[in-house]
Amino acid sequence: MDTSVSSLDLLLSSPGKTESFGYAIGQLLCGGEVLALIGELGAGKTALIRGVVAGLGVPSAAVTSPTFLLVHEYQGRLPVIHIDLYRLQTPEEAESIGLSDYLADNVAVAIEWADRFPQLLPDDRLEVRLAHRTRRTRSALLEARGSRSRLLLARIKKIWRRTPRSSQPILKANRKTSPR
Repeated sequence: MDTSVSSLDLLLSSPGKTESFGYAIGQLLCGGEVLALIGELGAGKTALIRGVVAGLGVPSAAVTSPTFLLVHEYQGRLPVIHIDLYRLQTPEEAESIGLSDYLADNVAVAIEWADRFPQLLPDDRLEVRLAHRTRRTRSALLEARGSRSRLLLARIKKIWRRTPRSSQPILKANRKTSPR
């Protein structure tokens, strides 16, 4: 099993930048990726996913948090499954909504509150940890776990190097791959 982790640390200066960053990620997805979003209430998880889904060709206004419905499915350039684990209490409840089935499909899966049941997540995933910095600013730590996610993260880093500074989040640090 591959246990090395590659990471990227960003500062997202507004909700719009968070959504724009998600849009860039969405444009890079091919299917089969798992985005595991972690962060407190209001940290920007849904804003990031709204951008991801828009990057796949779905109008961003169509994207809402599935807190009460638990799962939203969007059809863009490829299917996206948006799951919210916030209200679930047990791993069995997560399984009852079909989590393992969604993870086995060759679709993009974005999971809010992924840290609630880490034992159910695939080994290969891109973890996105969002945190409040100020009222509008968020930090985002992306950690690629597994070869597919490391390739995605490398593509994210590459696209952000080519993006004009005025329209990208601030890169705080760029850590090398290291054993975990």
